[in-house]
Amino acid sequence: MRVLVMALLLGVLSGCATPTPAPEPRELTLAAAPEAVLQEIVGLLMEEGYVIRHADAELGRVEAVLARWPGYRVRAEVTAESQVVRASLTATRGGRPLPPHLLDPLLAELQRRLGLAPR
Repeated sequence: MRVLVMALLLGVLSGCATPTPAPEPRELTLAAAPEAVLQEIVGLLMEEGYVIRHADAELGRVEAVLARWPGYRVRAEVTAESQVVRASLTATRGGRPLPPHLLDPLLAELQRRLGLAPR
């Protein structure tokens, strides 16, 4: 009986230790300088109410958190690939990944700010 109780307890506890999936990125390819893209991302996030927690221009990374409820966390990465730059955004809330389509308004505004929005 004791073995059965221990096995059930271990089974229940192992279900709680399941890791959360990594957030799916939303990516955009731009014909712009990596520094300009990163600078615009930082400015855009700040105007939207995010607090920049970490930013590294050499690595092309920015991490920001929303200063008000519901407390989103956005991570941006900018990488240069030959003639273009790839901007990748991911978002989480409470450690859980958010659907990538929620980042579309930020990416559309980024395109507009860089003068690359479709006409």
